[in-house]
Amino acid sequence: MDTRSEVREFLTSRRDRITPDQAGLPAFGGAQRRVPGLRREEVSLLAGVSVDYYTRLERGDLSGVSDGVLDALARALQLDEAETAHLFDLARTANASPVVRTARKKTGTLRPSILRLLDAMTEAPAIVRNNYFDYLAANALGRALYSPVFTVPAPNSARFAFLDPTAKEFYPEWERNTQELVAAMRGEAGRNPFDRKLTDLVGELSTRSERFRTLWAAHNVRFHRSGVKKINHPIVGEMELTYEAFELPADPGLQMSTYTTEPGSASEEKLRMLASWAATDAAATPAAAAERTEA
Repeated sequence: MDTRSEVREFLTSRRDRITPDQAGLPAFGGAQRRVPGLRREEVSLLAGVSVDYYTRLERGDLSGVSDGVLDALARALQLDEAETAHLFDLARTANASPVVRTARKKTGTLRPSILRLLDAMTEAPAIVRNNYFDYLAANALGRALYSPVFTVPAPNSARFAFLDPTAKEFYPEWERNTQELVAAMRGEAGRNPFDRKLTDLVGELSTRSERFRTLWAAHNVRFHRSGVKKINHPIVGEMELTYEAFELPADPGLQMSTYTTEPGSASEEKLRMLASWAATDAAATPAAAAERTEA
């Protein structure tokens, strides 16, 4: 992945979305303005740096940039928490040694204690994924909830969302879901720009999905920590679930997501029905085979 291009396109896209009025600046030039958002000199003014220096940064050269300047840029461009972290990740990569740049974060197999934890969670769906968006393991209810994704030997949430024709029916809010997914992938790419496996996944999806290409070009970034997801399950119908995602500190790159429903809601009743269906299915399928998926 070309870090200089990533920096250039990210900063340009963030500058283009802010109008002078939103930045608290007078809109000199009126209808004759040739940019949709702020000019470079306006960003430099807001950030307290020279125009030449900001121009150098926006051209992709973050070498030697200080945290103070990055903070000033984040404020000038009104970056949120995820976007600010992404900017710092890009700068960290630009200033890293060649050894660090080529280092690959390894995502190993799941530890037995994590598998036992999944087994112990019986009333809430739970899934563990890696930073390539592979689903590595799930408890019985997690597999039941995402049963259409687990139909393949190596389930991957990104490939399912963009390449499986059933995804639009499974996700009633497919457009929003895919936006959030790509924004999360952007964050991963910023943290690991030289990870070959992640780059290959982005290349595969870019080649096969116009929707992915469009979203990837937008350079939006977000954290995938919590939220509400609607799922139209083939067995029980549409459900609304709240998800919480937890990083596993002892296993860098791994994340566990859990799902709950509002007490007394129709979704809660459907989740119970799904649990009953999963228990019936599990009776006919050995648990170890049903609840483990190695990447």
